[in-house]
Amino acid sequence: MPLDSSIPSHLRCPRTRTRQVSDKWNPPVAAYSSRPKEEIESLVMSYFGVQSKGDENKGRACAAFQKIVESFKQPDGPARHDLVQFVDAEGYLNLIAVGYWIDPAQFDKWNESAVIKDWWASDDRLNEGIGYFREILRPRMEQFETIFTHDHGPFEGVSILFPEMSGPIIEHGYWGSMRDRLPLSQNSVMDPDGELSLRSGSPALGGRVIVNGHDNLTLIRSGEDWSFTEGEERDTWFKNIEPVLHEGMNYLRDEGLEVGCYCNRYVHHMDENGNLQEKGFGYSLWRSVSALETWGASHYTHLQIFVTFNRLAKKFKNLTLYHEVSVFDASNQYFEYINCHPKTGVMRAV
Repeated sequence: MPLDSSIPSHLRCPRTRTRQVSDKWNPPVAAYSSRPKEEIESLVMSYFGVQSKGDENKGRACAAFQKIVESFKQPDGPARHDLVQFVDAEGYLNLIAVGYWIDPAQFDKWNESAVIKDWWASDDRLNEGIGYFREILRPRMEQFETIFTHDHGPFEGVSILFPEMSGPIIEHGYWGSMRDRLPLSQNSVMDPDGELSLRSGSPALGGRVIVNGHDNLTLIRSGEDWSFTEGEERDTWFKNIEPVLHEGMNYLRDEGLEVGCYCNRYVHHMDENGNLQEKGFGYSLWRSVSALETWGASHYTHLQIFVTFNRLAKKFKNLTLYHEVSVFDASNQYFEYINCHPKTGVMRAV
């Protein structure tokens, strides 16, 4: 039976750039991609964060975060959202609400409504003793790809909003498969164009800072759900996979700029009450697909992850791994930081 392609049929076109394997390639294990409805032309993925340090600010930060989560219930709010947290390298607790819209017009209505727009623009945000950030990104569907280890779930990210999964895909299990899953790769090298730049404010001075992105800046959300594992599979996750994954995530967090990673956050999901769940993901912003590929194919931290996973993959019955990767036009990126430390998000790379 022929393998499916990760690229949805309505986004396939005559290639000027070839795939990096032949049509006879047979991946060592099966993987799948989520399938959006044909009428979806672009997405909005947004990361709304609250940042604080010290127990004395924790209550204030939690209250502010709850305000953001409540704002999702306003008309035209996100079609789905995730709540996550992590402590960054500077020791700050970051609470993040991740919102997804499959109708950008709905996002625009929500974002431009007085209750949302005025709250974020208010000078009160500058005087609360905590930090806020917004990272809002809009990929066109030809700039977006997903991969899952299972076709039966549990699903994560925006894929929950898509109606079906592909059959086993051919673009998997080789270096360069991520690029080949992006529909845009059929005709584009997706090289970065331009640099990050300050639109307003100064990271060193704090206050409100807005950063301009550049063409083909790349995002990867790479996640794991170990909540259904047990026995040997659970031991394998905690003893063999998670430690090398954590080492790779810490490298990108601390040293990632040297390989083109603007920022990396290794986050844990939590419920509405702040209780941690048994799933998480790495959220990284990169200069380009090429920079992400080069790290993945050559840096020891990722090679450990890749080799360990492929060696043990057939043992995984309930561990779900996935990622979503997007590249963006410069005009479809918005990075705003309010009272955040200067190494927050893409500010550290400006």
